[in-house]
Amino acid sequence: MTTTLWTRDQVAARILSGDTLIVYHGHLLSIPQKWLDAHPGGSLALLHFVGRDATDEIEANHQPDTLNLIPRYSVGRVELKDGIWEPFLPPISTGWVRKQGPSGKLEWYKEAAEVFAKPMQDSKFFPSSSVLLVANDKAASASSAPTLASIQLPPSPLSLKQQARLSKAYRELHKRIIDAGLYKTRYITGYGPEVLRYTLLASLAAYAYVHNWLITSAVFLGLFWHQLVFTAHDLGHMGVTHNWTADRIIATIIADFIGGLSIGWWVNNHNVHHLVTNHPSHDPDIEHIPFFAISPAFLDSLWSSYYKRTMKLDFAAKALLSVQHKLFYIVMAFARFNLYANSYAFLYQKAFDTKRARGGNWAWRLEVTGIVFFWCWFGRVLYGCGSWQMALAYLLVSHMVTSPLHIQIVLSHFSMPTGDLGPVESFPHRQMRTTTDVICDPSVEFIHGGLHLQVTHHLFPRLPRHNLRRASELVKQFAKEEGLTYAEFGFIDGNHEVLGTLRHVAEQVKIMGKVAKVEAKEAVEKRIKASDARFGIQSH
Repeated sequence: MTTTLWTRDQVAARILSGDTLIVYHGHLLSIPQKWLDAHPGGSLALLHFVGRDATDEIEANHQPDTLNLIPRYSVGRVELKDGIWEPFLPPISTGWVRKQGPSGKLEWYKEAAEVFAKPMQDSKFFPSSSVLLVANDKAASASSAPTLASIQLPPSPLSLKQQARLSKAYRELHKRIIDAGLYKTRYITGYGPEVLRYTLLASLAAYAYVHNWLITSAVFLGLFWHQLVFTAHDLGHMGVTHNWTADRIIATIIADFIGGLSIGWWVNNHNVHHLVTNHPSHDPDIEHIPFFAISPAFLDSLWSSYYKRTMKLDFAAKALLSVQHKLFYIVMAFARFNLYANSYAFLYQKAFDTKRARGGNWAWRLEVTGIVFFWCWFGRVLYGCGSWQMALAYLLVSHMVTSPLHIQIVLSHFSMPTGDLGPVESFPHRQMRTTTDVICDPSVEFIHGGLHLQVTHHLFPRLPRHNLRRASELVKQFAKEEGLTYAEFGFIDGNHEVLGTLRHVAEQVKIMGKVAKVEAKEAVEKRIKASDARFGIQSH
């Protein structure tokens, strides 16, 4: 490991020249392009931390064996001030990415334009440190590139020293979690009852289908999918066997072969969500235009750095968003179809990546095989319904039964702040600020799969779900000691909170519509007056 000491100016120069540099325990990691493309968590998971200290994020999301390999990417240590690294604003935060140019070499490309929030706006949605992205209307020249000014920190209401202290306290909490053995998977007492539940639901679905109780069969199949996805979630976080290959194979069988969804897409999407939680321009889990907008920021037609498109506030979006609080449960009933669309788009795009970027040729091929297998067996189930009307009913009922899962997940984020506090904000502070738990009795936790404890899950993503309850007690103690809010509310109250947020944005859309009508009327009147004046007609 090299002992070179890097100054902040030297790090900035290398970032501006195109290097992917991340700080980890005072070391400067240089991520080569081939690993950036092949990173199992996706390239965005790394790009969002260029120029930043990502120690907490790295340790929260990687196994010990992986952490042991990280020092090989170190190119030296960084110069700290009072033991703290002052972060830069990652280029992707202001719309800068690296793409292959005409010469075949990687070049800077301005895919979006940054918009800095105004300090006087609603602090919940637009704190002064928020940097949002909109479509870049100006064509970037081949020689254009980010500047030192573009990666400087925006103003932040947070103290870097206080956030560093909070980060240190979080690492001590993490050590207590490890020492308590909470990363150990409870195969018998944890997954044992779940396997029995899965088997029962699948058997009931098959039994009812054989006896031509088709709607009953569809309900049990939907419940089977609903419950099974919780284990796929753990596997995606490497929280079962804690081995990437083993967990990915099992996850592919569950998600792709049985559920028809891409585990590769889910992991790629979900990792970004965990790192930039509730950021309007970067978190794909809150980017649902034209159906939902949980922040007025979305009314500015923001750019999504994940989907690489503008989330346009067009006519359809305005119409749907103005009544989004009324359509919430209807849209949630069909949310699984959106997962299909995202899954298959992801696999299609991956077909054009290199073998290494696909996570290994076998992983991609296994997923594609799994999707084909799913539609073969599920297509046969639908064909066996006897008529297209009954097949359609079976399809809709089985998919609508899974909707409580989608509702539960959005409850943990939709009602929470979407304003970004910038790179100064520590990992624990951001997760606890943007995430909330759904309170429920331990006897019915299985309905939520244990994922109602989202605050603790976001702080420690790799923890097996069955250990989240014990871990949450330590997290609540940590929150009390550090003066942080551990947000939680009941399922019904959570629904009210989400509907209130959706209603607030819907009202903003309606106000925009009224203002537009008034402005249009005034513009017409001005044209009429101008025309009258031109022809010497007096207006009355």
